[in-house]
Amino acid sequence: MRDVASAAGVSRMTVSRALKKNSSISKETRERILKVVREMNYVPDQMAGSLTTKRSGFVAVLVPSLNNLHFAETVQALTKELEGIGQQVLLGYTDYSKQREENLVETMLRRRPEAVVLSYDGHSDRTVELLSEANVPVIELWERPEDPLGHTIGFSNRAAASQMTEALIGRGYRNIAFLGEEDDDWTRGAGRRAGWRDAMQKAGLSAHRLVRAGKPPLSIEDGAGTVETLLSEFPDTDCIFCVSDPPAFGVLSSLRQMGRKVPEDIGVVGFGNFEVSRFSTPAITTVEVDPKRIGTTTGRLLAELLGGSEETAPHHETVEVTLSFRGSTL
Repeated sequence: MRDVASAAGVSRMTVSRALKKNSSISKETRERILKVVREMNYVPDQMAGSLTTKRSGFVAVLVPSLNNLHFAETVQALTKELEGIGQQVLLGYTDYSKQREENLVETMLRRRPEAVVLSYDGHSDRTVELLSEANVPVIELWERPEDPLGHTIGFSNRAAASQMTEALIGRGYRNIAFLGEEDDDWTRGAGRRAGWRDAMQKAGLSAHRLVRAGKPPLSIEDGAGTVETLLSEFPDTDCIFCVSDPPAFGVLSSLRQMGRKVPEDIGVVGFGNFEVSRFSTPAITTVEVDPKRIGTTTGRLLAELLGGSEETAPHHETVEVTLSFRGSTL
């Protein structure tokens, strides 16, 4: 800043003022200083500035996976909203690990984020303690947890899976199997499995046709590699409800290789409305969720919370889901 001030023929205080959006100096002086800033490739030290303003200028965002299109679209929509209020995203991914999430939360809190946004897949006790004492807004996404840490924007995965299972039963399916994940007790996938079981038991049907294919998140390969075992163990299965769309696509592909007709011989259902489900042949019946809406809604809530809103009560926004029936089911 001293070098910029010298080159522009002004004081360091004037340079500091010129770098602020609502500067009190003249337009001509500010433009001259900014020209020097660009020519010298000067980048202001935001951390030093935050010591004075008490604002870091970023929101910590944690997602379970970086290669999941849903989380990518959520973060993209959230980033767009945050840019409008001068905030940036500091992104981390938990890899569906409670311990990794805990480490990331602790690391990010050291940088004094304006808020913490994280997808709900359960939390360690220490993560709960850290976020409860962080004194910044905390928003959990993609679920409506029973005991939220703060604000929530999402839906009940358990209720959505139960609604889909009830609809399948209404269409005549009776022996519905569920393809889920191993070691998933803290995840949203566990909620979907519970919803399938709820609906089956409510209808007086057996919920024993459960197969776990791998650790979250399940892949196309996981789904494809499980079909033979599933049908060998439960040969009377008339529909396979998968924890998400990628394994559902794998199931569909494997069934076709086995010569099984979909949906005439067996139905296939996913969750999430991923691109792969919309453009497969046949298209896969799924629970449709709008990730962009989750990101946009989160950004707008943060704009209120960080803009000096006096609202202190936790905000709980329910995002509607849709049962999208396609060619993979009757």
